[in-house]
Amino acid sequence: MSADIVPVLMYHHVRPGGGMIAATPEHFEDQLRWLDRHGYRTLGTAEFIRHLAHGGAPRRSVLITFDDGYLDNWVYAAPLLRRYGMRATVFVVTDWVGRGPVRPDLFCGEPLPETPDHRECERRIGQGRADEVIMRWSEIQALREQGVMEFHSHTHTHTRWDLQEGDKNARMREELILSRRCLEQNLGEVSDQLCWPQGYFDQDYVRIAQEAGFRHLYTTRAFGRNRPGTDPASIFRFAVRDTTGASLGRRIRVAAHPLMAPAFNAWKRWKRGLSYTD
Repeated sequence: MSADIVPVLMYHHVRPGGGMIAATPEHFEDQLRWLDRHGYRTLGTAEFIRHLAHGGAPRRSVLITFDDGYLDNWVYAAPLLRRYGMRATVFVVTDWVGRGPVRPDLFCGEPLPETPDHRECERRIGQGRADEVIMRWSEIQALREQGVMEFHSHTHTHTRWDLQEGDKNARMREELILSRRCLEQNLGEVSDQLCWPQGYFDQDYVRIAQEAGFRHLYTTRAFGRNRPGTDPASIFRFAVRDTTGASLGRRIRVAAHPLMAPAFNAWKRWKRGLSYTD
């Protein structure tokens, strides 16, 4: 039986201590364990895109995504995904990615690198120290070769140009050109998939992204259904909390239910005064 709705899960960090937009390794593993025990399959983006266009994804399917490309995704998230035979998609900020050898990960038996909380990551990136908290191209290549994670654009600098002086559209156009160029140079290819920085987009941005070759656009809009015929320029994702597998399982089941999902989404949009629909 195929799925009508495929929930897309949004993560940022997996690190000890949890924190802002972070899950602990223990909770992340419990979430993967719940998916495994209940027969869920983690899709790659090619399968997910086919689902949006034509349907046919297995009934119990999810797409796991990570934003920004933090080092803790390499240290903690990827080894746990490997343990359960699952995979994820990472939207990487290309200007933040550095060079150097791969660093130790959870199961390598060596001392692990520091993986700071989100605010400290932001501070170091702002100081030009992104290599301390972001994956390197060598780590990205290793994960691609292992089939554990795939990588797509999250723009080049992750800047909210709508909040800066100047022509935001021209700046975004340049962002996408630079991001595509960087992915092509370092990975040999670039896809048609893009995740918006901090979730912001407008119709000008959608047009610019499409002109740049990006067709599948991932949002932070949580209350909608990714089903056959869904607009590829408005892919819904919901944030995963630092919580148990059973708690995440309840959210997934609501998101994928043909009757509960539309009612739940409509109620949440009404409660929060949101104007978009699914």
